[in-house]
Amino acid sequence: MTDDIEVPQVVIASREVAAPAATIFELIADPAQQPRWDGNDNLSEAPAGQRVRATDAVFAMTITNGHVRENRVVEFEEGRRIAWLPAEPGKEPPGHLWRWELEPLDEQRTLVTHTYDWTRLTDENRLPRARATTPDKLQASVDRLAELAEKS
Repeated sequence: MTDDIEVPQVVIASREVAAPAATIFELIADPAQQPRWDGNDNLSEAPAGQRVRATDAVFAMTITNGHVRENRVVEFEEGRRIAWLPAEPGKEPPGHLWRWELEPLDEQRTLVTHTYDWTRLTDENRLPRARATTPDKLQASVDRLAELAEKS
């Protein structure tokens, strides 16, 4: 009866990264960089030239199953915060949100927080994948991102 187990619908991972917030943000806000640090092993590729600069931007991403997702940016503060809602091309987002928040601790250290929120997910076909997105998968993304940023 695993269906009865409560699965958190907001999953969070964070850590301190030894890199400036601007360096880390460039790796997040440029979709072409995202497959390099994706801990869910869900992202395949994104065309270059889609660097996000504002709320309401839309960037396309090919996921590992070959499908394309359009990601609508719903929160944006340069160097500090970005969040998007993925959707099938031309469709309304089904309600799951990916968010990155960066809090500079000093010039060379940043607290990075990654959140996956599926409290508003309406597509029942996506529920198994949402339930499988656990804190350790988000932490893997944060850790891979940290490794890339700290080498920069």
